[in-house]
Parts: sequence; structure tokens; C-alpha cells
Amino acid sequence: MDVETQTQVPAELGEDSSGPDVGSDRLRQAHLHNGQAQTRALFAPYLAITVVGATLLVAWGLLASTNVKLLVGWVGLVAFANWVICRRAIEKGSLADSRSAKVRSLLPAIAEAIGLAILWVSLPSYAFATQAPAVQVVIGGAFGAMIMAAIALVAVPAAAIAWIATMTAGLGFAYYMGSAALDPRIGLAIIGLATVAVFGVARLTRWTYEQLQTIAKVRAQSESVRLLLKEYEHRGVGWLWQVDAENRVVYISSRMTSLLGRSASQLIGHSLPASLGGNSALGRTLLAREPFASLEMELRTRRGTRWISLAGDPIVDVAGQFQGFRGVGSDVTEVRKTQERLTHLANMDVLSGLPNRGRVRQLLGEALSGAQSGCVPCAIMFLDLDGFKPVNDTFGHPKGDAVLKSVAQRLVKEVGDSGHVGRMGGDEFAIVIRDAQSRKMVESLAARIISSVAEPYQIDKAEIRIGVSIGCAFGPIDGQSVDDLIQKADLALYQAKGQGRGTCCYFNADMQNEAEDRLRLEQDLRQALTLRQFRLDYQPLINALDQSLMGFEALVRWHHPTRGMVPPNEFIQVAEETGLIMQLGDWVIEEACRAAATWPDNISVALNLSARQLIMPALPNTVHESLARFKLKPNRLELEVTESVFLGDSQGSLDVLKRLRAIGVGIALDDFGTGYSSLGYLNKAVFHKLKIDGSFVREAANNRETVAIIQSIVQLAKSFRMTVTAEGVETADDFTRMRDLGCHQIQGYLFGRPMSFERASDLVHGIQTRLSA
Repeated sequence: MDVETQTQVPAELGEDSSGPDVGSDRLRQAHLHNGQAQTRALFAPYLAITVVGATLLVAWGLLASTNVKLLVGWVGLVAFANWVICRRAIEKGSLADSRSAKVRSLLPAIAEAIGLAILWVSLPSYAFATQAPAVQVVIGGAFGAMIMAAIALVAVPAAAIAWIATMTAGLGFAYYMGSAALDPRIGLAIIGLATVAVFGVARLTRWTYEQLQTIAKVRAQSESVRLLLKEYEHRGVGWLWQVDAENRVVYISSRMTSLLGRSASQLIGHSLPASLGGNSALGRTLLAREPFASLEMELRTRRGTRWISLAGDPIVDVAGQFQGFRGVGSDVTEVRKTQERLTHLANMDVLSGLPNRGRVRQLLGEALSGAQSGCVPCAIMFLDLDGFKPVNDTFGHPKGDAVLKSVAQRLVKEVGDSGHVGRMGGDEFAIVIRDAQSRKMVESLAARIISSVAEPYQIDKAEIRIGVSIGCAFGPIDGQSVDDLIQKADLALYQAKGQGRGTCCYFNADMQNEAEDRLRLEQDLRQALTLRQFRLDYQPLINALDQSLMGFEALVRWHHPTRGMVPPNEFIQVAEETGLIMQLGDWVIEEACRAAATWPDNISVALNLSARQLIMPALPNTVHESLARFKLKPNRLELEVTESVFLGDSQGSLDVLKRLRAIGVGIALDDFGTGYSSLGYLNKAVFHKLKIDGSFVREAANNRETVAIIQSIVQLAKSFRMTVTAEGVETADDFTRMRDLGCHQIQGYLFGRPMSFERASDLVHGIQTRLSA
């Protein structure tokens, strides 16, 4: 019965509860014990033959002087024990050859060695002293053979040492019992024999044990790799494959055969590229005999189209000869589907379902490449909805989103297969047309789009009407790159907006020149603020009753060193669009206050405010600081605004105006009646003056209806206790008419054109001298 203990190493790479390092050590130990068992089995026949031979030799020597029954019994016991031990060693060696490594106790092997050695030395040691010298020589030789037989136990150093120690002790005992009659030289020979045997066997044992340890370490590593690979395949992470030098399949995992719907026998020995559908990329990669990774290919399987990814390394033997490839593979179908979904989401506008800005750029790039190679022009159309902002402000963003969706559907319907519709963001759309060889077709499409978008939208029982402006550029005629074409289409759209909207403009060179000129103007404007190229001119404000000077309106002027005098209607718009109006406006306020501070208290100064300035909450603070810096009374400063301020953030602008009015400055509503209906704001206690536009003044000479309008404005102003100023008075008849209609102040060329600060100051002091006289 086998009483040795065996502990199965855990399958998870030899790990146990003590941790991976302990498990790996146990795995190495198990493989070491397997190696020892296999080595013992290898030498077991040698040990058995040596023991039996030595036993028979001793029995033959003792036959004449020893009881035959004793000899037969001793020989029988030794032979039987030797047979049992040899058989056990061979069985253990065969078990150790299995794939499962086990940790085995070495105590049974040591015990067997000691037991067999004691059994063998018992009779020779006892009978040695009484035998003739010739028999003693035979017994001594047998002892020497048995000592050298320890070589069969070198795989188990402790067993080998125990064997030699037992044999040497038995021989020593025999010599001691017959020492009185033995020649000392025999004793020296015995000691020398034992010493040589012990030293030799010890060296051999150490070397053998080290070799077994090395082999065990390699086997443990191989076992770990095998388990890892098995786990890799078992958990479905991927599969393994190997081909020979001719790219024929040598090994392939069952998961791969299952995916292909073919058995391993149908794949082994066949070309791997052919088995995977004749993929040429794989064939070229294998022919290159270089490591590769992430080689993706499409497979047609019973489960439908699948995508796999392969990686492999060339196999080279010790002689440097190429032996094939070994690698891994995995099914990346779901990964690719996820990537495609993410790519789709990244290229799609969520609200409309159309391609987004990034995707539109890609489509335009593809169309432009085709146009450059095929000599067939492409086109990009930029669309901006007209009147869409009031939709959000009036009906709310949900209805605004519904309108955008409807616009997208109409655009797709009109464009059809002629191009791709995309949403650039907000209320801006774009259309990429691959074949724009027919300009008439593009013009017809633009006309249909303008007409379709203009049709009313029924959103939750509300009828909404909007329009669209279109700018178009052709590639590569108008631009050689995507950015260039987009810029040109944007310029054309800007032109369409400027022409009254609801139109389509096509890019031309003049637009580019205007854009470049505007850019230079913007750059010059920034420099002008730094170099102080601006100045204020002052136009008199006259009392309608006695024609006395009441103040001036400050008008900003820009004298450019090369352009000359730049009209305000050119640079003010640029300043507003670039945000420079804030810096320019602050300078105007400060200069106006500086000028007014040098004039008498009865002379006021008025200046115009941009709608962009009124959205800045810091404006009242700027005005207050300027008044305080020049010690100017607030009622000597008037701020003029037009009705356009009520188009945007009317509530925010009204709050700023109220804060300015609280400071004490005057607020005048300029160009009243020419723009938007602002009657609702007159009762907000903000305005102190209404200014009638010069167009009414000029038309009043020949138009009774205009006279009636002016009378209504004057009456309205009186109701709100406001002052009325008539602008653009150029003749004496205009003056008389405006005075008789009830206007309080007059402004126009009749009493003075805009003048410099010095001339305005001379006018102020000249009038003061005449009045005092």
C-alpha cells in the first residue's frame, strides 16, 4: 500500500490561498518531485540488478560455511524487497509522467533505501569476521558494489546518502567484529572505498539535483503558460493558431473552428489564408515573415459576417531557420459595431439626424478630391435661417427645435440624391453637392429650397414663418481646400444676408476683396485706438425760440493716414461686430466729458450710444467715473440711442438706461419713428427727449402727411413732458416750420456743420460775449 502523501497543485497556475508566489513555488516543487520519481524509475532496474548480483555473490561465498536455509531465506527476502521497491519506483515514475504535477513526500524513498540496505548488510556484516580471507575479499567487493549502487538514488540525495551511510556502517561493523584477525590494509581499503564512493556519489547527486531543479523550473513555467493559454481560450477571450513554413495550419483552437463552422481535421494541413476566405492581406503579411498585430479581416460565416483580428510572431529554430508562425486571434465584431455606432454618433447631429459640422467637412473633402481628380466641380451651399431667433423667443425652444427638424426634412426632400444635407449648428445648414457641373441645376435647387423653407410651419396649432439665405461656392474653382471653400461660401452667405435675405448669392472675387478690405479695416481700427487717430466733432444744438446755443452733439471721426476720412457708417459696424465698440465708446464718453468741462454750465453735450454698449452692465459706472473725473454735472450730458436697441435684449438695455437715468444724465431717443415701434417704452420714465429724423424735416415741405406725423410726435412728447429736437434743418423755411410745429431744439447745417473742439469753443465764448453785451 502506498502511504506517501500527495497534494494536487491548484489548477489556477499553481496558486493557493497563500498567494501566487507560494503557488508557483509549489508547482516547481511538484515538477521537481516528478523529475526525481522519473529518474528513480530510470535507475531502478540498475539498482535491482546490482543488489541481486551482490546478494548472489555473497551467498556463493558463504555457501560452504553458512547454513543453507539461512542463506536461502536471506536471498529470498532481499530479492522480494528489491522486487517490491523496483516495481513501486517504476509505477511512481509512470505516474509522474502525467500532465498533473503533484507534490510528493520523499520520506518513503529514504525509508525504502535504508530498509533495503539494512536487510542486505545484515548477513554479510554478521558473517564477515568468521570467514576465510578469500571470502572476506568477496564480501568486501560486494559491499563496494552496493556502495557504488547509490548512483541509482542520485535523484533523491537524502536516500543516496542514507544508502551509503547504511552500507558503510555495515561494512565498518563487519571490520570491527573481525579486526583482531584482519590485516589493517584491508581496513584502509574499505575506508578508501567508502570515501571515494561517498564523494563521487555526493558530487553526482548534487549535479543531478541541480539539473532536476532546472528542468522542474522550466516545466513549471511551461505549465503556467499552458494553463494561461487554456484559460485564455476557455474564457473566450480569443484563440490560438500556428502554421508551418508553408503557412499550413498546424494547430488551431476549437473556438476558431466553431466560428468557421469546420472541424479541426478540415483545417489542419491546409493554408491558413485560404481557410479564412483567401484574405490577401494575411497572405502578404505571412510572406513578409515579420511580427504583426491587429490585422483585421472580414469573414463570411454561418452566423453572418464577422470580423476577426490576428496577431502573430515568426518561429525560428536554434539554427536560425524559419519554421512558421504562432499567434493569437479574437472576434472583434462587437468592437467594430461599437466603433461604428460611436463614429456615427460623432458624425451625426442629434436634433436633426443630419451629418454634423465635422462630417460635412469630411464630405466636402471627399467631394473636392473627386472634383480635382475628375474635373467635375463640386459645390458647398451654406444656409442660414432668416427670422428664426424670434421663433425661439416667442414660442420657446421646443417649438424652435421642431421647426429645425421640419427644415431638415424639407431640405433632404429637395436635395434628394443631388447631395448631402448637414447641420452646422444653431439655425445653420449646409449642402454638399458632388456634381455641380450644371450651374443652372444648383441655381434651381437654391430657388426650390428658398421657396420650400418659406412655406409656413404648423407646430402645435401655431403657424410659424421663416426664411432662408444661401451662400454658395464651387470647388476647386473658388477654393482648393475645404477651409477655403467654407470661407468663400460663408462670404457669399454674408452677402446674401446683406441683400435683404431670402436670396442666394454665389461667391465672386469682389466678395473676397471686400472681405480682405474689411479685415484690413479691422486691423487698422485696432491700431487707430492705440494711436489715438479718432477725434470728436461737435454740431450745435439751437434753441428754437431765440436761436441761442444750448449744446453740441459729439460725433466721432476717424482720419486714417492712408484711407483719409473713414465714414462712421463703415467703421462703427466693424467696431460693433469685433467688440471694439466698447473701447471706442469709453473713449468717446471721456472725450465728450473733457470738452464739456471747459464750457459754461448751460452748454450740454450729447453723444450716441451703440446697442452693443447698452448690453454692458458696466456702462453706467463708466459714465459716472467720467463725470466725476471732470467734475461735470450729470444733466449736462445726454446719451442718444436709436430704436434698434429694443430688437435684442430689450429688458437688459432698459435696465441699463434706467441706471443711467438715475445718475442724472439725459436719455434721448434718436431717429424716432423711422425704425421699430417703441411707443411702449415711452412711459418707462427713461427718455427725456425725442429727436425727429431729418427725413421727416425735409419731406414736411411738400407732404401734408409728414407734417401730421411731426405734429403727432410733438403732441406725444408733450404728453410725456419730453423735449423735441428736429434734426437735418438746412434751410430757413425748415427752421420756421419746425419751430411753428412745436419743436424745442434745432440741429442742422443751417446753424452749423460738425466742427472741431477749438471752433466749438470759439462759438461758445463768442455767443457768451454777445449775450453778455
